[in-house]
Amino acid sequence: MSGLLLKPDGASSLLVLAHGAGAGMRHKFMEGMTRRLAARGIAVLRYQFPYMERRAKRPDPESVLLDTVRAAITTGRKCSGGLPLFAGGKSMGGRMASLVAARDRPEDVRGLIFFGYPLHRAGRPSGDRSRHLSEIQTPMLFLQGSRDALADLKLLQPVCAGLGKRAELFVLEGGDHSFRMPKSAGRSDEEALDTAAAKTASWIAAVLARSR
Repeated sequence: MSGLLLKPDGASSLLVLAHGAGAGMRHKFMEGMTRRLAARGIAVLRYQFPYMERRAKRPDPESVLLDTVRAAITTGRKCSGGLPLFAGGKSMGGRMASLVAARDRPEDVRGLIFFGYPLHRAGRPSGDRSRHLSEIQTPMLFLQGSRDALADLKLLQPVCAGLGKRAELFVLEGGDHSFRMPKSAGRSDEEALDTAAAKTASWIAAVLARSR
């Protein structure tokens, strides 16, 4: 397992960030989001799942993925310098972080951030991947593109509503699973990432303010 830490001067918090199933921690999305969050005072620890280290196409068994998330959170604690800790990830990485939060309930993880939560497989709408979310007591932020093929908003919206004040759903109109925009959207992919990063930073600030 390898990782990359970007910790700007005066950081307010540290986000332990996992990649999605099809691309590693150096993917354009991961690089872009990390850079944008760092510019807003949020340190980011990106890390790699073992299968991606081996350059394998198929993700590891769930038990290995979860243990990797646990190891990354432990590493985040050690290198945070006492900063408030958040966890999450892109797609599959975010879902694995949510499963660890539901099963382990790490008290020092102040919130969970999902960049494109994979509620179901593409073309197979289902809420099966949301059942464990009710067991999470930590605040959660869902950043979701309105065209996301892995999360039908008609299913995700009631899921988030059922979680009450613990969850907030932020929809990027026109965005797909990676927040890419169609030409008709009137804004670029880069602008969409800027919006997602700004929302993430403001949400983290609000969570920290409520806990003071």
